[in-house]
Amino acid sequence: QVQLVESGGGLVQAGGSLRLSCAASGRTFSASAVGWFRQPPGKEREFVATINWSGSSTYYADSVKGRFTVSRDNAKNTAYLQMNSLKPEDTAVYYCAAVQGWHADSLEWYDYWGQGTQVTVSS
Repeated sequence: QVQLVESGGGLVQAGGSLRLSCAASGRTFSASAVGWFRQPPGKEREFVATINWSGSSTYYADSVKGRFTVSRDNAKNTAYLQMNSLKPEDTAVYYCAAVQGWHADSLEWYDYWGQGTQVTVSS
């Protein structure tokens, strides 16, 4: 069992940066892949980025590639999403998710979800 809590969201101007954190409890976090997803207002939840259990493999949605970086610190049971060059279209509730297994971009793959954190980018 893994419990996830996101933090670090807020209001930022276009071009700014935010770092989201995903703090996990449970002994299996270090063996779990972590995914970041977001749900823009009035839209479905979508994939943003994912990282494997060791941090050696990552991949990103095309819309955030080159601007966002996913990382993790297993000693702290925490994953991060560094978001740079933010755009108004990045406005969404951001969620982290975890699964024991390979990292993937499918929502259905993940077993555990956080409650989400709001990111608002003003133009």
